[in-house]
Amino acid sequence: MSTTPALPAVDSFAALDMPAGLLATLTREGVTEPFPIQAATLPNSLAGRDVLGRGRTGSGKTLAFGLALLARTAGRRAESGRPLALVLVPTRELAQQVTDSLAPYATAVNLRMATVVGGMSIGRQAQTLARGAEVLVATPGRLADLIQRGDCRLDQVTITVLDEADQMADMGFLPQVTRLLDQVAPDGQRMLFSATLDRNVDRLVRRFLTDPVTHSVDPSAGAVVTMDHHLLHIADDTVKKATVTRIAAREGRVIMFVDTKRGADRLVKRLLSEGVRAAALHGGKSQPQRNRVLEQFRTDQVTALIATNVAARGIHIDGLDLVVNIDPPVDHKDYLHRGGRTARAGESGTVVTLVLPEQRREMKRMMATAQINPSIADVKPDDEELARITGARRPSGVPVVIAPPVQPQKKQPAAQQQKQRSQRRPQQRSPRPEGSQESQGSQGSRRGSRGGQSRPPRRRRPTAE
Repeated sequence: MSTTPALPAVDSFAALDMPAGLLATLTREGVTEPFPIQAATLPNSLAGRDVLGRGRTGSGKTLAFGLALLARTAGRRAESGRPLALVLVPTRELAQQVTDSLAPYATAVNLRMATVVGGMSIGRQAQTLARGAEVLVATPGRLADLIQRGDCRLDQVTITVLDEADQMADMGFLPQVTRLLDQVAPDGQRMLFSATLDRNVDRLVRRFLTDPVTHSVDPSAGAVVTMDHHLLHIADDTVKKATVTRIAAREGRVIMFVDTKRGADRLVKRLLSEGVRAAALHGGKSQPQRNRVLEQFRTDQVTALIATNVAARGIHIDGLDLVVNIDPPVDHKDYLHRGGRTARAGESGTVVTLVLPEQRREMKRMMATAQINPSIADVKPDDEELARITGARRPSGVPVVIAPPVQPQKKQPAAQQQKQRSQRRPQQRSPRPEGSQESQGSQGSRRGSRGGQSRPPRRRRPTAE
């Protein structure tokens, strides 16, 4: 690991050597004091050191690496298809969150950003890269596809960030990540951020990070004093179903995690019939569909988001105070990242797990591994204790329908609009003298002027999409 001493942490952003545009944007965005992981890592990352940051989801990791990346890239210009800085993330949602979080800061220092993820048009993403982007946020699979097509090269990338590296390892991305890291500039800066550091992540660190500065801040969700953990023991599946309905009907939003896509869709259908404004978020939906569901949840059109682990990382919803594990997670890492959707950035929140009798032993072991000491209670759907912990209440019973959001139509260029109007306009034919060949042949095929043969139809040039 590191042999060179780390620079000391700072207590304000003003103490950092960053462009004035970034400092002004921090003030404008209401970010007045650095979070611990930012205060600890930024002095070193701004100096060009490799960084290994361990911090729980919601601890401020995005700005911890983002500000350094933007500050050190500012003033440079990327060639077509050759970004200068790369952020690799495991999921589409996290890619969008990183992009949204850094966009105002990138604009402040005149840097262009591009986001490439699966589930979206690869052609449009290639066009964005061709126009030039200094900062590229990508999932490994889609970036590998673009490189294979010849739309992107990484040889000019001098700053590389791996965010949520442990999930990339869990999802089997390490071979792709390794091939991508082999293509960036060999003497560049690398920063790796992860909530946990298991054996696979450690291999990445040893291979690609040089003399890294290591910072471990809030390594476990259990260390967050503003997060309450509850294991609610449920007698059987029938009681569980009624309990879930009452929690979903609470006043306020809730994310509820289930194991499968089909289970999420079935639960949403049942909740809608009971009067709960629910929607599903899982890998079976396209990226535009997932974006629309998240927007509905953010704007309270949907109050119960039923999700699989696709939402366990990379989703940031302000003011979310309750996460419910309907189906317990597979391991403590999944538990920590599901719970990380609440109690973010110093806010308070509650994580509830519904536990059937046969699941109690495994959940006890998982809590011990995560170093969490939860409150435990036996509950029924109409218990006051359930209402106190979760805000559970009886649903209205009046079926509801969630209307899909209206998508604004893209404005077409004036030239293309004029071309389409001219194509839709009926063509005017000049009158022919009575008795001419076309007039006489109007009951059959229209004939040309040579040999009475039919004239082939004129082909129209296709309009641009």
